[in-house]
Amino acid sequence: MSKIKKISIILIVFSLIFVLFYGYFNVKTELSPVDAMSSSAKSMCVIDKDSGRILYSKNPYEKLPMASTTKVVTAITVLEHCDDLDETIVVADEAIGVEGTSIYLRKDEEIKVIDLLYGLMLRSGNDSATALACHVAGGVDEFADMMNETAEKVGATSSHFTNPHGLDDPDHYTTAYDLSLITAYALGNLTFKEIVSTRNYVIEATNKSDKRYLTNKNKLLLNLPGCCGVKTGFTSKAGRCLVSALEQDGSTAVCVVLNCGPMFEESSALLTSAFEEYNFVKLIDKDKEIYNEYIIDESEGKLYLYAEEDFYYPLKKLEMRSVRIKYTVDLDDAKSGDEVGKIEIFLENDLIKTLKLYTMNKIDKLIDSDTLRINEVLWEDKINEDQ
Repeated sequence: MSKIKKISIILIVFSLIFVLFYGYFNVKTELSPVDAMSSSAKSMCVIDKDSGRILYSKNPYEKLPMASTTKVVTAITVLEHCDDLDETIVVADEAIGVEGTSIYLRKDEEIKVIDLLYGLMLRSGNDSATALACHVAGGVDEFADMMNETAEKVGATSSHFTNPHGLDDPDHYTTAYDLSLITAYALGNLTFKEIVSTRNYVIEATNKSDKRYLTNKNKLLLNLPGCCGVKTGFTSKAGRCLVSALEQDGSTAVCVVLNCGPMFEESSALLTSAFEEYNFVKLIDKDKEIYNEYIIDESEGKLYLYAEEDFYYPLKKLEMRSVRIKYTVDLDDAKSGDEVGKIEIFLENDLIKTLKLYTMNKIDKLIDSDTLRINEVLWEDKINEDQ
């Protein structure tokens, strides 16, 4: 067949095949979910890191000061603009004697960027924050502009940053929702995740100081199995603030509480409840064919349709029946690797994800035991089955 006949297919699936939900009905339901509105936090938000779905919230869009949880933004901004974390820099004069928590940097001290990052996130050093800002951007004001660019990039549009440390300023604010978005983004950086999940760290002696021994202020790293960070904060105006994250079975929930007295206890309860009440379901598997018919082409052989990536989504037990999947496929002279349509996933009437749909060739025989297997089927571009 020299040309594939143009085909338009729209499928609405009102319930997902039960095999996608293996173990789904084992979700624990005897534990009542956290009553978000009873939280003592002035503002709170818990989201799924990958999908961004809000799992719990209270006043999530209220603009508030956030103290040293600011340093989440500082750290990811530094990591994305600094090529050599092992570079030794000379501490800028502006970083000496900064108000608040400190790792006690000294004038003309030479220290590595990576050590300043650990000092920033474990000890919450305001001097570390200032030193990093001056190194990356040349000054605090210039670095604050970069922080605002970071926030805008991830969709945190109700935030504004004027400094890298979080000391009170009327123009320095965020929302619980914005900070959860930024944190979810930052946790995608492996170096960031490694730093914020570290309990103890030693900064080796420098030209001006003996070794510094740092202990992470986040108590959840000790008390909540699976906790992978992230950052504490406190000023008299902001109150006690905490950004935290819990990882289980490959899924991560991010929790932000602003102005919350029992911040560790409430964050632990919220994160635990998230994994009790929600099941993080794999709705789309990029390694399984989406459309179980194949198109035959003389040069390409059999073409199968596949999603561009996996998609997981947190669902309550009774929400399964409200998931719909719509496939739109337009095949015209399609070849292996072509984008030929899209997958739209709905919860009730809300579109929660759109994925691209591609064609691929299928090899039905295993070549050898060392070849990569994907669901016991091998894949390779531009294979002619007649070879």
